Amino acid sequence: MSISIIGAGLAGLSAALTLAEQGVACNLISAQASERAQSVMAEGGINACLDTMGENDSIENHFDDTMRGGVFLADPNAVWGLCRNAPAIVKRFYDLGVPFPVNEKGIVQRSFGGQKKKRTAFVKSSTGKMLMTSLIDEVRKYEARGLVTRLPHHRVQALHIQNDICSGVTVTDSFTDKSVPLPGSVILACGGMNGLFEGMTTGTTQNTAELAALCLENGVELANLEFIQYHPTTVGISGKRLLISEAARGEGGRLFVERNGKPWYFMEEKYPELKNLMPRDVVSAEMVSVVNMPDCGGQVYLDMTGIGMDVWNTRLSDLREQIMHYLDIDPVKKPVPVSPGIHYFMGGIWVDEAHRTSVKHLYAAGECACQYHGANRLGGNSLLGAVYGGKTAAQTALNEGKEAGDAPALKTPEPYFEATPRFRASVSQILTRYLPILRNETELKQALHELDLLEKTAQNPADVRLLRLAQAVAGCALFRKESRGSHRRTDYPETDSACQKQTVVKHNEIFYRDIPELKNHEADN
Repeated sequence: MSISIIGAGLAGLSAALTLAEQGVACNLISAQASERAQSVMAEGGINACLDTMGENDSIENHFDDTMRGGVFLADPNAVWGLCRNAPAIVKRFYDLGVPFPVNEKGIVQRSFGGQKKKRTAFVKSSTGKMLMTSLIDEVRKYEARGLVTRLPHHRVQALHIQNDICSGVTVTDSFTDKSVPLPGSVILACGGMNGLFEGMTTGTTQNTAELAALCLENGVELANLEFIQYHPTTVGISGKRLLISEAARGEGGRLFVERNGKPWYFMEEKYPELKNLMPRDVVSAEMVSVVNMPDCGGQVYLDMTGIGMDVWNTRLSDLREQIMHYLDIDPVKKPVPVSPGIHYFMGGIWVDEAHRTSVKHLYAAGECACQYHGANRLGGNSLLGAVYGGKTAAQTALNEGKEAGDAPALKTPEPYFEATPRFRASVSQILTRYLPILRNETELKQALHELDLLEKTAQNPADVRLLRLAQAVAGCALFRKESRGSHRRTDYPETDSACQKQTVVKHNEIFYRDIPELKNHEADN
């Protein structure tokens, strides 16, 4: 049995570790070293019901907040598994040496958006880096034993899929251009579709979206592509958006806009219960609304001047350093101008509760997969979803690989291509213009029209694949005639219960799929 994992971030490492701990060898393929994966950039924390803050938290509360935050579009069985396994995952990281702060009851947790309880475990605002460091070290032990074979600086040349069955993957060494065929099951852990929105995302520019495009070309189902999360507090820097972590609002940061010459803390007035910690889709939409009001200024600010120095020194010191370095602003003394930027893709490769894709022996986990987050992701659930998803995908691949028999020899694939920079930039410009936080039918149809015209300028097959993916994203946004979570239609401003379904795309066909019903989980309680 052979299993290849594409991507060496948190989901990929979790999958590799799951296999290696059971004595099963795997290949771990990535364009860059794990230390440069997007998972390292995650700041705020990881969610789990540890109930260390005296608030009577429960797994049911975590489940309810996650389903409600995703506006009931996520698979409830997958979400239940995520929330039920979260405490053990966080405790395992603590045992691996992740330096979570602790109190007399255990790991300290803080508030995060869309959640009524303090359940986000953190390490200052460098949680992703700390989790990745622990998993990198743990996986290296199995590399030394020959159970994990690293193939860094490799990119996917071809997925071998025929009759909805995956027989392996061919990868290309970026240094030598040598192709390496790898027969067997494949787990995709390749991150989000940042490459569709160049310069507008907080994520790494190395997540090009080309593997999602390759999946679409090969008939793998994608889902919920219209749900793109705009994080409320970002700042434009060279080539991307700088994230001002939600941890800042969790520790007391306040959003305001100048209204008639005075600061107006609009989230606190409009949402007195959760205030600045409403789900990200709500906060971002409110920011767009207030800056367009005639009596308000055109800029929203994040006021962190009321946060005490003890919090800055013990919980947010790295965030302060980052802001001062990139923006030349000391947030202790001065509010920071912020605006929404693309932060996460809730949609991606369709997977079921066990992380199977629509193609046999092909699995997906992490941000590249459509799972757990529905129409809007809660902060702190992405790191959790990556770890749990990678573990679940690996276990499913292991179980089903035992039944698969020997993989067939792989055919020689077509030459490797990447989308050309000029074509990618043109696609990004169209999507950025017509898929903002607030959308409507006229603009979405214009996006599809301009994408159609762009096809004649394609230079290679990778350009065409990327174009098809962009058309699928815009097409899904046009198909969903309602407002739900991060998908806001000004021409369909209400949430429609008839649309409480997953948007699925296969090749160029878009259709709805029912959400699975929640199974009886009494035995898990």
